[in-house]
Amino acid sequence: MLHENLILILVLLLGVTILVMVGHKLKISYPIFLVLAGLIIGFIPGIPHLTVDPDIIFLLFLPPLLYEAAWTTSWKDFREYRGAIFLMAVGLVLITSVAVAYAAVAFIPGFTLALGFLLGGIISPPDAIAASSVLKGIKIPKTINSLLEGESLVNDASSLIVFKFALAAVVTGNFVLQDAALNFVVVAGFGILTGLAIGCIFYALHRWLPTNENIDTALTLLTPYFMYIVAEHFKVSGVMAVVSGGLFLCSQSHVILTPNSRLKVNSVWSAITFMMNGVVFILIGLALPDIVAGLGSEYPLKTAIFYGVGISILALFVRFFWLFSTSRFTRLVNKKTRIRYQGMTWHSSVVIVWAGMRGVVSLAAALSIPLMLNSQTPFPLRNLILFITFVVILVTLVIQGLSLPYVIKILKIPVNTYKIPEQEQSAQIKLRLIDKSLIRLQKTYQFQCIHNELMASFKTELENSLTGKRNNLEAFRTGKIDKQELKVYREIMLDLIHIQRDELHLLKNDRNYDDDIIREEERRLDLEELSTKGNLF
Repeated sequence: MLHENLILILVLLLGVTILVMVGHKLKISYPIFLVLAGLIIGFIPGIPHLTVDPDIIFLLFLPPLLYEAAWTTSWKDFREYRGAIFLMAVGLVLITSVAVAYAAVAFIPGFTLALGFLLGGIISPPDAIAASSVLKGIKIPKTINSLLEGESLVNDASSLIVFKFALAAVVTGNFVLQDAALNFVVVAGFGILTGLAIGCIFYALHRWLPTNENIDTALTLLTPYFMYIVAEHFKVSGVMAVVSGGLFLCSQSHVILTPNSRLKVNSVWSAITFMMNGVVFILIGLALPDIVAGLGSEYPLKTAIFYGVGISILALFVRFFWLFSTSRFTRLVNKKTRIRYQGMTWHSSVVIVWAGMRGVVSLAAALSIPLMLNSQTPFPLRNLILFITFVVILVTLVIQGLSLPYVIKILKIPVNTYKIPEQEQSAQIKLRLIDKSLIRLQKTYQFQCIHNELMASFKTELENSLTGKRNNLEAFRTGKIDKQELKVYREIMLDLIHIQRDELHLLKNDRNYDDDIIREEERRLDLEELSTKGNLF
C-alpha cells in the first residue's frame, strides 16, 4: 500500500512539473493550465480518482504557502496600504459573505441563511498565487501588487473564520451576531499573538544557538507548522498566526540568517512552494469527477452550473462595488489616504477587481464540510455547495485569469509617477552603498588604502568604476599578495559589506525604494560576502 501511494505521489509530482513546462511553452499561467489539465485527466476512463482530503490541504499545504507569502511580502508596503488591505481582506470578505448568503436564500431552493453564509465564507477569498502567476512579467503599477499581496495574507483568515462560525450555526442551529463578531476579533487577535510568540521562540533559536545553513533551512521549514498547529490547538486562527509570525521573522531575517543561510533558504523555499502550488492546483481539477458524481439527481447539472455562474458574477460585482466605493470614500475623508493613493487610477481598480480569482482555500473549505450533521442526518446541500464552489473557482480562475493580461493591455494602465523608476532606484541604492563604503575607507582604513595593494585597487574601483576586480585577480594569480595582506583585505571588505547591509536595512523604511530591489541588492551583498570569504572566489 505504501509502495503504491509513493509511486502515485512521484508520478503526480513528475506530471505537475511536465505540465508546468508545457504551460510555459504555451504561455499559459501554470495555475490555470494545471486546473484545466487536472479537469481533463480526471474524466479519462481508467484514471484512478484522487480523493482530496481537506485536512491534508489545511495542515500540509496551507501553512508553508502562507508563510512563504508572508516572508516575501513587503512589510513596508503592507504597512503603507494597511487601511485598504484590511478593507479588502476583512470588509470585502464580510460583505461578499452577506451578499452571497442572501442571494442564495432568495434564488436557490432549500438554502437557509446559515448555509448561505457558509457558501459565502467559502468563495469569498481570492487566491494570490493565481493572480501573481498571471501578472508575472506584466508591467503594472506597484500599488496593484502591494494590495493583492496584502489582501491575500489576511483574507484567508477572515473567510475561514466566517466559514467556521457559519458551519457551527448549521450544525447547532444557533447563531448570535454579537457573539460571532466578538469571537471573530478574539480568534484573529489571539491568532496574531500566538504567531508572534512562536516567532520569538524561533528567533531565539536562530539568533543565539549555533546554526549553519542546513539547520537554518530546517528551522524555517518547521516554523509555519508549529505556528499553525499551536494556534489551532488553542482554537484561534492558525492562518493569522502563520502570517503574523512570518512577517515578524521576515523583518528580522538580516539578523537571524547568515548570507549562506539566506541564499539556501530562498532556493529551497522557492522549489518547495513551486511543487506545492502545482500539486494543489492540479488536485482542484482532479476533484471534479467526484464532485459531479456526488451531485446526483437532486439538482440537474445545468441548474447547478447556472447557480455557480450566478454566484461568480455576484462575487465579481460585489468586489467591483466595494473597491470603487471604498477608494472614493477614503479619498474624500482622509488626506493621508489621498496622498497614498495618488498613483491609484480607475484602471488599477479594474485590474484588482479582475484579479479576484478563487483557488485552494475555497476548495479545501468546501471539502471540509462534514458528510453528516449527526449519525442520522446528512449535511444539507453539501454536494451542491461543493459543485458551486468548483464552478466559482473554474469561472474566476480560468476566464478571469486567461483574460487578465488582455484587460491590462486594453486599459493601457498609466505608470505611477509618485515613485522613482526601478532603474533609477537601483542606481541610487548602489551609489548610496558605494558612498558609505568610501566614507568608511577614508575614515578608518586610510593607511591600508595607501599601503595595501588590494585595498588601493578596491578603492580605485569604487571611485572610478574601472577594472579593480581584474587587478585583484591578477595579483592573486601572480602571487604578489602575501597571506597577511589577504587577511587584511578580507577583513576590510567584510566590514564594508556589513556597513552596506546596515544601510540597506535603513532603506527598507524609505517609501521611495521598493523591497524587491532592496532584496536584489541584499542578495548581491550575500554573494559578495561569500566570495570574499573564499567560498566563491
